[in-house]
Amino acid sequence: MLSHRLWTFERGVLWALEADNAAPAATPRAEVTFAEATAERASIEAALAQAMELAEPDEIRRRFEAGSRCFVALVAGEIGSEIAGYGWVSRGVERIGELERWFRMQPDEAYIWDCATLPPYRRRGVYAALLGHMASLMREDGVRRVWIGAARDNHPSLRGFARAGFQPVASVAYARALWLRYFWLTPEPDAPPGLVAAARWALASGSSGSSGSSVAGTDARAETGGALVDAPGGSERLS
Repeated sequence: MLSHRLWTFERGVLWALEADNAAPAATPRAEVTFAEATAERASIEAALAQAMELAEPDEIRRRFEAGSRCFVALVAGEIGSEIAGYGWVSRGVERIGELERWFRMQPDEAYIWDCATLPPYRRRGVYAALLGHMASLMREDGVRRVWIGAARDNHPSLRGFARAGFQPVASVAYARALWLRYFWLTPEPDAPPGLVAAARWALASGSSGSSGSSVAGTDARAETGGALVDAPGGSERLS
């Protein structure tokens, strides 16, 4: 579903962590423990809703029902533990709202999204440590590649990615005016060609409203950038 805005423009960077290149776990400069927030823990919904600044936990329930998982960094307080940070992870397919696209993964891939560190615990390494913990658990589940992304000007998140061992794969830009959509993907310097091709496939095959998108990663120009143009009918081509 497209946003109600008549136009939009977004720029971001997609990063990846390969199981074979996992970095040593980052150590946070705060006393935190990591845990998975599960739908069976009723109390976690209210705590997550508060941390995510949601009026109601309906969105959290929807994510759990869709198969997404959530991991949290916890700090001990006077009345039990409180959330210092959180992150969601999905497999198979997940929506990237800012790009108005679906991100489609191979069976042994995962995508980390909607992460945040609450203000009192920022600049203390909590984010990088949480990402490292999530990636480690994904590896135990057989995931060989973990994806994550952020806006190009979100420097705290990008630093957290690097500290957790992720590497930049591709810059992306998305522009839409009414129903005409343009999507650019440009490889980052020194990004492995195989990762760039995988990123292009995941994003090209997830075009909004497309029921039969082409796989751009198979195009001869898949590793050299260019624009993906989404026509109103949902078709997709490289230009």
